[in-house]
This record gives sequence, structure tokens and C-alpha cells, in this order.
Amino acid sequence: MAQSLVLITVDCLRADHVGFLGYPRKTTPVLDELAGSSTVFSNAIVAGAPTYYSFPAIMASRHPLALGRDVVGIAPEEPTIASVLSQSGYATGAFLAANPYLSPRFGYDAGFDTFNDFLGNGPPRADALKVTAASLRNRMNSYLDKACHSLGPVGGVYDELYFQYCQAIASRSGQSLDSLRRFPSADVILDEASVWLDNVGAQPFFLWLHFMDPHSPYYPKEEVLQWMAGDSIAAHALRANSYWNREDAGARRLHSRRDEVVALYDAGIRWVDSQIGRLVDKLRLHQLWDNCIFAVTADHGEEFLEHGGRYHSPAKLTEELIHVPLLMHGGKASGAEVHNEPFSQVDLAPTLLDALNIPAPANFRGTSVWAQSGKREGSGKAVIVESIATCKNPFDPQRRVGPRLLAVRDSKYKLVLDFASSQDKLFNLKNDPDELHALPASAEKPVRRRLLERARNHIAESIHSREMGQRLDAQLRDLRRECGDPVGSVVA
Repeated sequence: MAQSLVLITVDCLRADHVGFLGYPRKTTPVLDELAGSSTVFSNAIVAGAPTYYSFPAIMASRHPLALGRDVVGIAPEEPTIASVLSQSGYATGAFLAANPYLSPRFGYDAGFDTFNDFLGNGPPRADALKVTAASLRNRMNSYLDKACHSLGPVGGVYDELYFQYCQAIASRSGQSLDSLRRFPSADVILDEASVWLDNVGAQPFFLWLHFMDPHSPYYPKEEVLQWMAGDSIAAHALRANSYWNREDAGARRLHSRRDEVVALYDAGIRWVDSQIGRLVDKLRLHQLWDNCIFAVTADHGEEFLEHGGRYHSPAKLTEELIHVPLLMHGGKASGAEVHNEPFSQVDLAPTLLDALNIPAPANFRGTSVWAQSGKREGSGKAVIVESIATCKNPFDPQRRVGPRLLAVRDSKYKLVLDFASSQDKLFNLKNDPDELHALPASAEKPVRRRLLERARNHIAESIHSREMGQRLDAQLRDLRRECGDPVGSVVA
């Protein structure tokens, strides 16, 4: 009987916040136990960040800018792991926690018999507690804001008073963490997926789950806060999130809330882990576990002021954003094994298909790790990560086209190329894992030359091997949507 595949992707999950990669807080007890009989990729690197630059590699084994900087998501008719498995007779289901960048608008429903993105009639609601939003200010507040900020230091005093005012109002509302959460929690996603699994029958299946619990705003289930920290953090969740979201506060002031915010973030991870445990129990109960490939990874990480910022901006390719966990269990990944060489997520889809003994499409850019067996350790393989630094809203096609930000990373060094400033920075990750001190331009010239050559070859290959048919189809899809086509479908 053909093996089934479960792929779990967790939004914003950093590699250094899971127990099986050394994190001391108990965020992932289920995955930690599973790691003992799995293949762990300790150096898994995304192909792009954030989500809209990460998932083309995960689902279609393609670098995010390979079809052009203006193309976001999966192109119409572009082969993906879902379409390959659907054509191979698999039942395919996706249950995704309302991430608007993983919607049919960007082609992620392709190949799925069942696709539930939990978006309803639109994107998730905006964070109603963003204290700097104009909607929170009436005309008088706007006038005071302008007047006070024209008086130098008085502006900072006004910002603080206004923040405290908003908090006083919000604290009287009595809102629960559940009502403040922006995305459906992992248990909601798993409940729907469980119903789908109950109806699959004897057919092999591909199940993709995407969880958003670690994503901001950080409002975890109160139940998991009891497991990890008690009522104290829950009581301060509203204030911690609101303070963390302030645009008028610099990194130094934000540090006062950092530990609280990280605790809330970690609680979101723990809740996802508990629901993964529920899923594993269900698969075992239905005698599906032993005939299943099970993979868990993330689309990118999250920054907590390591380089002065928050969240996951496309303007940075620092380790806290691009280094993610990756665990595979079952099939060729059975038994405890650790791969320490850099593993690009471009290689993920062909690796999973190889584990199922299904050939990857010819236009997949990656290669199965099993095909690379024996060549990886000590190979000095350098992986590519890329984004458009200025593209913070891919829904606007005009913002997609900008200078490229590109990183070339091997097991020891990382070269970051900023095409906007025509600057490059080389880091020795062994000696400077926090990327705080770029090496002088005169240092490690052979390394810099080697990584620059890798970057040049990547860009040349992206252009010369570009699938122009897919590119044009994606452009046409976007054009039709701009012109009012609610479906945005492409006519053959």
C-alpha cells in the first residue's frame, strides 16, 4: 500500500525555539519525543522570507523570484507536491489557519481536492489593539498628536499618555484572549482536518496543515499558559502585545516587554505541539501512523529585537528569520539521524516525494536529500535565500518590484547582498552566530569570492531557466484580478 504524507508548516517558528534543537523551555515535548525516531535537519534554511517568499520553495521546489520579482505565489499549472500526488491517486487536503498569502489568490489551492484556508469572505481582521492606528484617534487626539510632536520631547510624553489612555479603555472591555486572537487556533484547524481524515478511507492521502499560533499578535490559548507560566502572563497579554506593537517606542524601551512577549510566543508554539500530538494519536488510532511520512517545518522565524526589529520583515535575512526547524519521520527518515549541513527548503518537496517513491517533476529546482546521501556532510554546500526588501504588501503588484536582497549561506559563512545599496556583508557564523560583526572587506577573500560566484550563478540560472509560460500565466491571473475578475482564472 502506498504511503501517505502529512506536512505541517508552522508560521514564525524559529529553529532555536524548539526543544529538539536545544531550546531549554518546554515548547515542543511532543516533537522532542518524535525526534528520537526521526531525521532532524538542524540547519534547515528557508528559500525566502516572509511567507509569500517562503512557500514557492516548500510547495513547488522553486526559488521565490525565479519567475520574476513581480510574481508572487504559485503560477497557474505550475507543478507542486500537491498536484503531483493528486495525479498519483492521492486524496489531497489542506487546512490553513487564515494566512491570506496561502490562498487561491496566490495559487495554493492547486492540486487539492479539499482546500480550507479559513479566510471566509476576506483576510483576517486587523489587530484592533494597534495603539498607533489612526482609527483609534478622534479629531482632537489627532490635533494634539501633531501639536505635541511639534514641540520636541513633548511628543514622547504625549505618546506615552495616549498609550496609557488606550490601555485603560481596553482593560475595561473584559476581552478574553480567544476574542483577541487574530487567526484560528491549531485545535480549530485540526478538528476540521480530523473530519476529513475520517472520510479518506483506504486511499493514500496528502494532508497539509498550516498553523498560525506563534504569529503576532501573541494571544495563545489560556489553557497552554497554565501549562507554561500561569495566570500572570495571561493577565498582561493585552498590555504586552499593545506595547510591542508601538511605533513610537525604540528597541531600548521595547526590551522591557521582550520577555513577556517571548513567553506568549513560546506558548503559541506549545499549543501547536500539543495539537500535533493529537494528530499523531489519531493516526495511530486509525493504524495510519506506520504507513505515513510525517514532516514538520516552518515558513520563517520571528525577530525579538536581536537586530533591533520585531516580527518578520522582508528587509532582513538574519538567522532568526531564515533558520527553521525541520523534522521528518517515517520511510527513509526512520531512526534517529541528524543532518547538520545546510538544507534548503527548495529540496523539501523532492525529498518528500522521494520518500514516497514518486518521481519529482523535471522542473523542480531542488534535489532529494536521499539522492544526495553521502555527499552532504562536509560538502560546503551553500544555499540561497532571497526577498524583495521593500515588498511588505504583495497584494499591491506595484510593491513587488524592487531591489533584491539575497543571502548565500553555508555551514560556516553567510554573505548578504543588498542590491538597493550595492553593499555586501560577510559573517562568520561559527565565531559570530548572532551576526553582530560583519567581517572587514579585506578578510576571507576566497570565501567571499566563492559565495559571490554562487550568488551570480543563482541569478543567471533564475533568468535563463525561467518558465516563461508560467510567468505569463501568473501575470495574466493578476491582471484579471485587478480588472475585477473575482476568480482570476486563466483561460487556456
